[in-house]
Amino acid sequence: MEMLAPKIIITALCALGLYASVFMFRKARLAEAGVLEEPSVVQQPAARLFAGLPNALFGIFYYLALGVVIWLAPQLCAALVAAAALAALTSLYLAYSLLFRTRMPCPFCWTSHAINWMLVLLLAFECKFL
Repeated sequence: MEMLAPKIIITALCALGLYASVFMFRKARLAEAGVLEEPSVVQQPAARLFAGLPNALFGIFYYLALGVVIWLAPQLCAALVAAAALAALTSLYLAYSLLFRTRMPCPFCWTSHAINWMLVLLLAFECKFL
């Protein structure tokens, strides 16, 4: 019988990442509408790395897909690890940007970055790559 604990932890991290992504996507939408009341990282160029879309939108799809696929299609483990590695590398770049370029506080950003770094490690162990 396979151990469920790693999958449960991965799913919980995906749920937390999804929450952070939805929060930041809402903030990005408010910024687009011009009704955001304070300066935010969502107004910075690094908040739209791919195709001009908010990073948070990619996060929403990523966390949803990962949280479902880990349960329904574990045979796609290598693809999950690859996706998580891409997310972790993107987080590394965005963390650098937060620290040295943007220099703005963003607890939701840091939460997502930490989740991405944990997910790649957990998935690598779950998929027996480590």
